Amino acid sequence: MKIDFFDVEAWMTEHEVDYRYNLAETCVASMSINDLLEFVDDRDKLLNDLLTTKLDYGPITGSERLRRGIAKLYQTGDLNNIAISHGCINANELVLISLLEKNDHLITITPTYQQMYSFPESFGVETSLIQLKEEDNWLPKLEDFEKEIKENTKMICLVNPNNPTSTKFSKEFLLKLVKLAKKYNLYILCDEVYQGLGKDEIAISDLYDRGISTSSLSKVTSFAGLRLGWIKANYEIIKMINDRRDYHIISTGYLNDYLAAVVIENYDRIIERSKKIIAANRQILIEWLKKEPLVDCVVPEAGTIAFLKYNLPIKSKELCLKLQKDTGVFFVPGACFNQEYHLRFGFANKSEDIQAGLELFSKWLHSKIK
Repeated sequence: MKIDFFDVEAWMTEHEVDYRYNLAETCVASMSINDLLEFVDDRDKLLNDLLTTKLDYGPITGSERLRRGIAKLYQTGDLNNIAISHGCINANELVLISLLEKNDHLITITPTYQQMYSFPESFGVETSLIQLKEEDNWLPKLEDFEKEIKENTKMICLVNPNNPTSTKFSKEFLLKLVKLAKKYNLYILCDEVYQGLGKDEIAISDLYDRGISTSSLSKVTSFAGLRLGWIKANYEIIKMINDRRDYHIISTGYLNDYLAAVVIENYDRIIERSKKIIAANRQILIEWLKKEPLVDCVVPEAGTIAFLKYNLPIKSKELCLKLQKDTGVFFVPGACFNQEYHLRFGFANKSEDIQAGLELFSKWLHSKIK
């Protein structure tokens, strides 16, 4: 099986090792187990459970406790509408390989997360990419999707809020998209891993019976290290996925399942912490943009990332390499999303690091035009 090079993940793997200021991080400042214990009423019980439990595979398809907790994050469904995965990337993979076959056709957008098109293309799925435009706030129009529909179209894929732009598809737009999908009997897969920080958010699986929501604990709850994700969909889809998951993942393991359940049970309090961090850092971005004439951005309503457009005649990968070497400031180049002269900026880390990193970036930019 041939598959395209996964640009953004490869860049992170290679360059997220030697930096002073990580302005590429997409996860809200990570927490330790000690930090998690601050949200728990009975610490002793939690620690005893962890220390006395045998480290076998754990619940193969996820514990009832965990799946029930995740289901409560949605407006519809119960634990039987949840499948557990190894992070959101595995959730997307399981959906795509379970519902699509060679010669099927899917529609997605660009720039977006490369998995949504390169992975299905690797097993013979035809893809159509709708080009988003910055002057339209990185949002498509409904007719962009309708004109791409073919006889073999089976699925529409979105990331909502989108990666790398963080722009959000409103409930109004999604309802129109659902109406279109019903007309042609299409699935809609929405990677919703960046949801949880904004207002009026809605899961596609709560709007549409053939809507599939994927997410994880990585981005907005600060526990990427648990590698715990999930799929929420109608029962038939979940059964199909669980029938196939043994080829890709046996289980997430007892410790991940147990700790994930604790995170989910304290979701609202953890999200409040995340919202405070993101709100502070978003304001830092807004104030920095006001005084930085060489950079522009469609500032997102929520999410943990933004897509910066810079005014300098240097390609984005070259800029990122030189910037990191000279200053230790780490970004992801827009070229990883087929969008030159842009940078993906993760504003989810400590505010002091965001502030210092942006100031260094400004000094470096202006030194290049003297």
